[in-house]
Amino acid sequence: MQHINLSYSWTPHQAQLEQRDQTSPLRNPLMDMLQAVRATGSIAGAARVLQLSYRHVWGELKRWEQVLGQPLIVWEKGQAARLTEFADKLLWAERQAQARLAPQISALQAELEKTFAVAFDPGSHLLTVYASHDDALVKLREHSARQSLHLDMRFCGSVDAIRALNEGRCIMAGFHAPAHPSADSLVARTYKPLLKTGLHKLIGFAGRQQGFIVPPGNPLMLLKLGDLLRPGVRFVNRSPGTGTRLLLDQWLAADKLNTHNILGYECEEPSHAAVAASIAAGQADVGLGIESAAQAQGLDFIPLAQEDYWLVCLKSAIDSPPVQQLLKLLQSRIWTDQLNQFPGYQTNSESGQVQSLKERLPWWTHRTGKRAQ
Repeated sequence: MQHINLSYSWTPHQAQLEQRDQTSPLRNPLMDMLQAVRATGSIAGAARVLQLSYRHVWGELKRWEQVLGQPLIVWEKGQAARLTEFADKLLWAERQAQARLAPQISALQAELEKTFAVAFDPGSHLLTVYASHDDALVKLREHSARQSLHLDMRFCGSVDAIRALNEGRCIMAGFHAPAHPSADSLVARTYKPLLKTGLHKLIGFAGRQQGFIVPPGNPLMLLKLGDLLRPGVRFVNRSPGTGTRLLLDQWLAADKLNTHNILGYECEEPSHAAVAASIAAGQADVGLGIESAAQAQGLDFIPLAQEDYWLVCLKSAIDSPPVQQLLKLLQSRIWTDQLNQFPGYQTNSESGQVQSLKERLPWWTHRTGKRAQ
């Protein structure tokens, strides 16, 4: 069985429809040549119809004969060019496939044209965002698309998101930190080398709660961090480099709790949703995450801390059209009402406002203490 690859091309609006097939957008160069040879009776005629050189058409037909291991043209000197039986069967097979798949092909063409229309629309904007996993950002992506702002969003850890921004792989990054971070905290020591005053600008996004995700009714009565060390309590963790993992490790260090005493500390999941799914499946008793992820799985949520979710971009990108459109959207009443109805989230006075690092995060204005052991 022969393997088929599909490709597509753009056609100017004023271009004439192809003579071979005026109904299907799916075309193949070999089939075009065979059809042209059949219609004109010569290689030269086929070249004229296809607006190609005689040498190119002749060379391609010879090449395809070698690739397919079958003759395509009856090459008789002084006679009109004729298709071989094999070439006739190729054209017949393509007509059959085109007829059977016409609805699907037309639907695919329409979807591609609709999607690419965004690229040709001067009123549409694209913003590449690397961000720590957040359910409200998913809602924002859906909401902004209706406003002709398309967020090309890649979810990763907070640290990786900021690194992607610094390496030029995105225009904006999303990360989260405690609402009142200590200047000598693990969070501060991790983010400070990545964020530079004068280079980066913060944009307020939302406030949200972090807490325990537990089975319905919280049967083990897990209410505080120390409960994770109780015998038999199975914990599911987040990956290193994520903001949630940073937060957990900071709390454990502050309370001088040993991670080796937490059953499942080494069991990691890539997102809040994956943590909730693990608990819903009975594979763990508790994990640290956000309320919306717990609610989506029918689980309970025990709030532990309030945190800020920030967007950050380079100062040079602040005045670009997509970033300006995002700022307006974040400040709109429609979006803030939608966000405030989302479980575990609330807007604040910084939502959609450009902030300075020194004003909002105290890591550059206070002396950093000794590194925690």
